[in-house]
Amino acid sequence: MNGTMIRSARSTPAIVAIVYALIVSAVAWTAIPQSAGASPGNGTATVDLTPQDGELTTVELVEQVNPAVVTVYNLTTLENELTGELQEVPQGTGTGFIIDEEGHIVTNWHVVTGGEEYAVALSDGTTVPAELIGSDPRDDLAVVKIDPSAVTGVVPLGDSDALQPGQSVIAIGSPLGAFTNTITAGIISGLDRDGFGDRGSNCQNYADLIQHDAAINPGNSGGPLFNMQGEVIGVNTLGLPQGQGGVPLQGLFFAVPSNLVADVAQELIENGRIAAPYLGISQQPIDPGIAATLELDVVGSIFVVDVSPDTPADEAGLLPNDIITAVDDQEIGPEQGLAAILLDYQPEDTVELTILRANAAEEFEELTVDLTLGNVPDEVLEACALQPQG
Repeated sequence: MNGTMIRSARSTPAIVAIVYALIVSAVAWTAIPQSAGASPGNGTATVDLTPQDGELTTVELVEQVNPAVVTVYNLTTLENELTGELQEVPQGTGTGFIIDEEGHIVTNWHVVTGGEEYAVALSDGTTVPAELIGSDPRDDLAVVKIDPSAVTGVVPLGDSDALQPGQSVIAIGSPLGAFTNTITAGIISGLDRDGFGDRGSNCQNYADLIQHDAAINPGNSGGPLFNMQGEVIGVNTLGLPQGQGGVPLQGLFFAVPSNLVADVAQELIENGRIAAPYLGISQQPIDPGIAATLELDVVGSIFVVDVSPDTPADEAGLLPNDIITAVDDQEIGPEQGLAAILLDYQPEDTVELTILRANAAEEFEELTVDLTLGNVPDEVLEACALQPQG
């Protein structure tokens, strides 16, 4: 390992204390089963990335795609206090959309997590049972399935890489779980938004999101965001109702891009879970306050809190208190977090990590280490819990 010396005025114990004391996060809302916030069986998902010719009017678009948009119910079994009978009751609702004639429906992981049974309300008001095919807490996506005979419409997935800020979009969903198939309109406000949740974790890391201003509310989670050709270009997942200090915000809504959705849906239908790169660390992103205190230009880099034994990080020689600044010379920062970078990699890929490590002289030395990515263990995904709500 060749190193460059970068001086810091802080000792290693002080660094640890500072990191834990200064970590802050944005106040975001997503759907939880109790409040439903905004957020192949026998075949393969039909994913059409070919753009349609010409834009539709809003009325034409809604008429074309609305039959494929559904309300998803996360059910639990409770005993009726009066009769003593067991009955299924919704513990949360969200939105979804049908992607193929076999009845596969894309929605959010946080809509279905914790459910015992599932049901889907179609656009015509008919309610049918559904089964959970697979879920992905990393990207907050899931696939449920209804009987093919119940399919009322199918929508294609578009190319989210072709999106441009300012283009028109339409959202359809079920705010509050009551106002089903509500249509709202807006524009793409920004692309590749990052920095939500625990960046780089395997639970709701929210990387490379689409920002838009088509109103979504609790219950819209998992619903489609359409371009004006009638293609789904994102899955509505979260919004920011307030900033630091409780300052009210407006028009800040985010969707998982459709190209990622296409890949994840395919994996969930085929395998019931995702194959995701795994390092084996617990971590915290370094915010501007921590970076200033450390006197280092490392905003957005990853502070290694702990290294799990017998994991890729352990085998590569990573240590607690290391700071990961780059992957294969791709800098980790506010514009591109670790989670976003790792989306381009698969388990078993070998990457070169650039790290800063404090030495006995209380100076940071820049090192590089080779790490072969693992596949995130089932128990890690199963342990994911919904993020605390602001």
